Amino acid sequence: MTKYIYTAIALVLILSCAEKEAVVKNWQLTKAIPITGINAIGMAVTSEGIWLSDGDHNRLVLIDEEGKTIKTIDSLDRPMHIDNEENALFVPQYGNDEVSVFDQEEKKALVLVDSLDAPAGVSSYKQEKAIADFYNNRILYSKDGKEFISFGKEGKAPGDFYYPTDVQITEDKIWVADAYNNRIQVFDKNGTFLKIIGADQKMNAATGIFVGPTEVFVTDFENNRVLVFDHDGLLKQILSEGLEKPIEVIQHEGQVFVSNYRKSELLVFDWKIAPAIEADTHNDDHDHE
Repeated sequence: MTKYIYTAIALVLILSCAEKEAVVKNWQLTKAIPITGINAIGMAVTSEGIWLSDGDHNRLVLIDEEGKTIKTIDSLDRPMHIDNEENALFVPQYGNDEVSVFDQEEKKALVLVDSLDAPAGVSSYKQEKAIADFYNNRILYSKDGKEFISFGKEGKAPGDFYYPTDVQITEDKIWVADAYNNRIQVFDKNGTFLKIIGADQKMNAATGIFVGPTEVFVTDFENNRVLVFDHDGLLKQILSEGLEKPIEVIQHEGQVFVSNYRKSELLVFDWKIAPAIEADTHNDDHDHE
């Protein structure tokens, strides 16, 4: 009799473990924020709200979490993929070859010795700055925000670019959305090529990138999807629900925001328990901030 009791207990434990393993999480669409009349190319979250670069209307728009406009900054020249550092906004202006800095509404230009040709993206990380110089097919990078190095040239080989559109600095790397080579490239802070991510995913215009604590998010513009990789380049998930021409993606306080360019809305994805049907394909046990 005792043997049967032990067998029953073991069976219960096995079933319990199997049930735990089946409970997995992934990114799931939870809401859409309408931003009527705004064609958002870039996004930056600040203490004031969400700043959007409305390149089609040559302005920046600050909205609240419901999509209501709080204020605007007009008379820009096609602002693209923006970034913020504390209260300062860094705005690449594709049309006039300038990167502007708005600090407490005071505007000034980021001083560069070299000339830009359609800057499409900018990244600020403490004192460090990086610029995706679209038509020059290169990245400008500075450790102190003053002295810049340049790396890259037009081409398809590792380290080359074909119209880079977005860039992000992290603690020890520089990540580039190499848009029309349909890939992400990773460099060290000397501009030395390290690796390529996503070249096997048949992307069609990798326009936006965001590097989070454990994942890399890439907007695949023409294919209406966002690809989610780990930092080593392993594909973890594909977001496609509701997406029409996604152009920018950011992660903030446990949520992922995607600019749905075609429909003038922001889509919000949350990290939630996955439907059972997806459990085998989207298993992940990482914590997300």
